[in-house]
Amino acid sequence: MKNLPQVMVLTDKAATTKTTQSAIALGSNLGDSRATLEGALEKIDKTPGIRVKTHSSWYKTAPIGPSQPDYINGCALLEVELNPQELLKTLLAIEDQFGRVRQERWGPRTLDLDLLLFSDLILETPELQIPHPRMTQRAFVLVPLAEIAPDWIEPVSREAIGQLVEKVERSGVTLSIKRN
Repeated sequence: MKNLPQVMVLTDKAATTKTTQSAIALGSNLGDSRATLEGALEKIDKTPGIRVKTHSSWYKTAPIGPSQPDYINGCALLEVELNPQELLKTLLAIEDQFGRVRQERWGPRTLDLDLLLFSDLILETPELQIPHPRMTQRAFVLVPLAEIAPDWIEPVSREAIGQLVEKVERSGVTLSIKRN
């Protein structure tokens, strides 16, 4: 039998992989919060299968929970080639890389990354709920998210983010660093 040359067919991954728009919230109130948040965005953007499309300004926000320093919060829009569970696992790993320690619910943290929206998906598993279950009640999420995605329809309420932000108390959220 004659040896035939091997033929390898390469496909363009971008042409065969579906990308999904996702929204995340970022927060920090320990250490150099701005540097941590900027570093987290850079790390996320360098992760295979994830591209940061845009991010909001940074906002100073009053904490929820035990007595602790104010937070710096923002949101980012991502294009992902991962499923929601893979994205969550990636975000948790990045939190760990920035020294996140989970000691008490709503306690202070070096970095908090929350998966808010994944296209128009509604998902409820023991590990992950999309949309984020408390996002529509939190000005520190809705204010920065409305800055970058006011027309995104939250799939449970079927209201635009720009409408939802008008319904929450926003007095504890102030612009800290305007996006370039």
